[in-house]
Amino acid sequence: MNASTFTTIFLVALTLAVATQLWLAQRQLRSVLGHRNRVPDAFAGSISLEAHQKAADYTAARVRFSRIDILWSALLLLGWTLGGGLQWLDDFWNRPNLGYIGSGTAVILSVMLLSSLLEMPLSAWRTFVIEQRFGFNRMTPVLFAKDLLKGSLLTLVIGGPLAALVLWIMDSSGDLWWLYVWIVWVLFSLLMMWAWPTLIAPLFNRFQPLEDNALRQRIEALLDKCGFHSKGIFVMDGSTRSAHGNAYFSGLGNNKRIVFYDTLIEQLDADEIEAVLAHELGHFRLRHIRKRMIWMSLISLAALALLGWLSGQGWFYLGLGVERPSPHMALLLFVMLSPVFGYFLTPLMSWLSRKHEFEADDYAARQSDATLLVRALVKMYEENASTLTPDELYSAFYDSHPPAPIRIRHLQRLAGHGMEAHA
Repeated sequence: MNASTFTTIFLVALTLAVATQLWLAQRQLRSVLGHRNRVPDAFAGSISLEAHQKAADYTAARVRFSRIDILWSALLLLGWTLGGGLQWLDDFWNRPNLGYIGSGTAVILSVMLLSSLLEMPLSAWRTFVIEQRFGFNRMTPVLFAKDLLKGSLLTLVIGGPLAALVLWIMDSSGDLWWLYVWIVWVLFSLLMMWAWPTLIAPLFNRFQPLEDNALRQRIEALLDKCGFHSKGIFVMDGSTRSAHGNAYFSGLGNNKRIVFYDTLIEQLDADEIEAVLAHELGHFRLRHIRKRMIWMSLISLAALALLGWLSGQGWFYLGLGVERPSPHMALLLFVMLSPVFGYFLTPLMSWLSRKHEFEADDYAARQSDATLLVRALVKMYEENASTLTPDELYSAFYDSHPPAPIRIRHLQRLAGHGMEAHA
């Protein structure tokens, strides 16, 4: 293959991906706004027309903005590659004679930090315009700037040594460097999962032990019943940044934590919180997290093996605007192109995630009460302004969770109830 042919393949793939994203966005807009004036029958007794219209307008605003994000991301990719951005940075960092690993690490970190800076205006608009308009934003400009600064420092402190290690392996390990890099990446991912709850997350949020004794005892009883051992049950100050509520597990091995957003604690009663937790425990008991880790590890192994071959092809660099082949350029180009060529695998990953969500719901129905989970989900849909009428194809492509009507019907069948969701 020559460079010009690969350039054409890249441009065609990018055009198809962007066109598909814009087409799906238009389908989502048409579906959501087309059902704006009528609450779906399954939710007619639990969600008001006003709340339903707010969810439709919120979803529409986010989808419209996503089209700008899609086009901006495509322009940035073209700027970095065919526009000469990567080549300019490579030339810049080659002048100080930092050595192969030093200059390569500097290029990688520069791309990461500059990309974050170039995407910051979109992030700020999303936070201070869209989220603010619908009453969800609690972020202040000062806190936004602090988060950006902390994220940048973490990129330097963690990303710098990791990039240098990977480049050293690529330079010194022969043709099988990709296998050794994969081992390092898997170990690093496991380390981050273990360290996140106690070392990194507290840099951004405050975590306090759950103070409600009655709720904590109920949760601990459920944990014992499900065979789950954790380092504690914590409440996170999510309300400092957003009114959206959530709950999650973090950590690995004996360092696992259960975390509730303070906003979720305010939205749900004790019965509903227990039902939501039963769902999350379903992911643990059914080994979904482990399965996803194995799946992602295998995908990363295949990707690195492909990169091992591409890094030796001159057309891979020249076809993307890079004049001098190098390990750090191979890494950057591959990372930038992966979302383009891998975009059409998105529905497969979404399907797998939704399958796990259904399985976790089934588990929750056995350990708790499916009716309580329905009640909790309906409240969360309303509080988070989640659309009840997504486009089927858009949802199949992107949604990690089943669409609201389908999920509620599934839970109601488990509970042996009718078709109406009662809050």
